[in-house]
Amino acid sequence: MRLTVLGSGTSHPHPTRSSTSFWLDTARGSILLDCSAPSIHRMAQEGLPWAELDAIWISHFHLDHIGGLAPYLFGIKHASETQNRRKPLTICGHRGLKALFDALDSAGNYRLLEQKFPVEIIEVEEGDAFQLIDGVAARVFKTRHKPESLAIRLDDGERSLCYTSDTGFDTTVGEFAASVDLFIVESSFVANKPVDTHLILPEAMELIAIARPKKALLNHLYPEWDDVKFEDLASAYSPPCEVLLAFDGSKFDV
Repeated sequence: MRLTVLGSGTSHPHPTRSSTSFWLDTARGSILLDCSAPSIHRMAQEGLPWAELDAIWISHFHLDHIGGLAPYLFGIKHASETQNRRKPLTICGHRGLKALFDALDSAGNYRLLEQKFPVEIIEVEEGDAFQLIDGVAARVFKTRHKPESLAIRLDDGERSLCYTSDTGFDTTVGEFAASVDLFIVESSFVANKPVDTHLILPEAMELIAIARPKKALLNHLYPEWDDVKFEDLASAYSPPCEVLLAFDGSKFDV
């Protein structure tokens, strides 16, 4: 697996951190983890084969995680790069995704699912296990953010990854991510949070200590992270693995 950070930030406008989204290359195909509005252009900026994307995972329905989905389908419907495409595109998220998508689609009579290739919207619920794409096993786990919020764990037979997306603190999320090769954890705030449905650094570090992954990546970072000396902060927690801070454009071998 190889991960490209398309967006490491939040809904807050920021000059160098766009809304959270990741491109994941696996041995069996490519997956977009959340589809923020900036992500559809960030894929092109990073030179990624956006016209050949195999699957999109939607963690929950906040606009900074789903706001690029309809524009992406609108763009590829008419793009010259997709006119000869025939392989399917899978879009997956919690129950309710299809109704939300249909509302967006019908608002402008876009007929976004009428592509040159099959597009399938799959709805899942807490505890489900399924194949996100052929050869990539997925499991999902409820997080404390929104009623539909799900963490996802992916395994392509060679490497494993867990992506929490937005979550309140819950030690069972760390247990769900146990021993993965890469644990992508939100850490919205450094020390003080205005809401319980996000994490601060000490909570993210506790989940990492529980999961004991080979590597961890902190993301969904609000602007207060801009002037933080992260290495000094992280060392105080004696983490069980290397812990990195996500930046737009960063790339990682899993």
